[in-house]
Amino acid sequence: MGNALRLTLAVWLLIGAALAWAVVTVPDQPGGSPQAVAAGAPAPSTIVVPILTAPTLPTDDGGAADVGVPTTVPAAVISPSAQPTTTLPTTTTRPLRSFTMAFTGDFLLHTRVNVAAANAADHLPGRDYDYRPLLASLEPTISSVDWAVCHMETPLSADGTRLRPYPVFRVPGRIAFDAFDIGYDSCTTASNHTLDHGSAGVEETLGVMDAAGLRFTGSARSPTEAAEQIFFSINGVEVAHLSYTYSFNGFRLPSDAPWMSNLIDRDRILNDATAVRAAGAEYVVVSMHWGEQYWNQPNRQQQELGPELLASDDIDLIIGHHAHVVQPIERIDGEWLVYGLGNLLANAFSDSQRDQLMVEVTVSEEADGGFSTDLTAHALYNDTDTLTVHRSNPRDRASGSSERLQRRLNASWGRVVQVLQSGSGWDELVMQ
Repeated sequence: MGNALRLTLAVWLLIGAALAWAVVTVPDQPGGSPQAVAAGAPAPSTIVVPILTAPTLPTDDGGAADVGVPTTVPAAVISPSAQPTTTLPTTTTRPLRSFTMAFTGDFLLHTRVNVAAANAADHLPGRDYDYRPLLASLEPTISSVDWAVCHMETPLSADGTRLRPYPVFRVPGRIAFDAFDIGYDSCTTASNHTLDHGSAGVEETLGVMDAAGLRFTGSARSPTEAAEQIFFSINGVEVAHLSYTYSFNGFRLPSDAPWMSNLIDRDRILNDATAVRAAGAEYVVVSMHWGEQYWNQPNRQQQELGPELLASDDIDLIIGHHAHVVQPIERIDGEWLVYGLGNLLANAFSDSQRDQLMVEVTVSEEADGGFSTDLTAHALYNDTDTLTVHRSNPRDRASGSSERLQRRLNASWGRVVQVLQSGSGWDELVMQ
């Protein structure tokens, strides 16, 4: 046996002997505690070599992405003639995510609105109401965003009977089906009219929305539903939407069902937001039914509570309803506070009550894992003659309107701009 061969064999024997007594400490699993792996006593002609492999995590398309962290180390047995090799971990960068949402004002269906919808359904067999023509100008935006949200202020009738006007509403459930038809995905339901017909009214309303295919947040039929309705996923981003109201117009939540709807309470909202964030929500929206009716400026509660809530790390966007008029939009430390969108469908009694907003937000993931929000405000007008919703921005109007309607749209546009200019968000708003 030559000297070179003797030297090679001696080296391999020394390595084999060392490995026979070695204890290798490796992670049990990503983030887990180490475990000791004792190497066996291999034959003199073999060596045990640890091979590092990378764990995988699910990706948005259901596949798997390498994250480059060592996991359980299997043993590979190779012959002395082979060269020991190590599989190096690889990393894959996940694309940054984004999504769009749209929010509109109150569905507050007074008798005159229902009459207009009934007239629109005259030529449609099997339909008592058709609200879609009144909302047609919104459809291009509502149907194109990833998630569109309405505010269903009043209880719904499942069969179109037992209808009631103000002050204790019950309106045709057809509105939920028509909202879904033009592209709405969900509605907030916490309002001062939520309990107009007690728990039975809540159950009937949510049953109609289920049948229509609309999601909802703000009222519930069980504690499980109250907890689960908050969450949904948009383009792989986990979103939570919380909904609260200032009052139930004197009605009280059932003592055995405090989860049926949500009253505005500072500590409760902050605690809820913290809880949904801890449960996995990456972006949290809070809808508030608040403010003084017919006041274009926020009241004291809105001015004090709104910025305080938005300052929480657990709240990303606040959307307001109830005042029935357009209110300012604030931009605070890069986040948006929309005090009030006004009505959407209602029998308005003044020009300012016919002015409305639809806000469209684009939410984009940043490299650090946070999210930024850009906001576009669409100015709307609910025409007093037909109760049809029109876009009032001169650059965004439908052609062919009468001179009379054009004058009304011009006046509405001027009023909306004046209100929005009073908010700190005006300089960063995109107006449509």
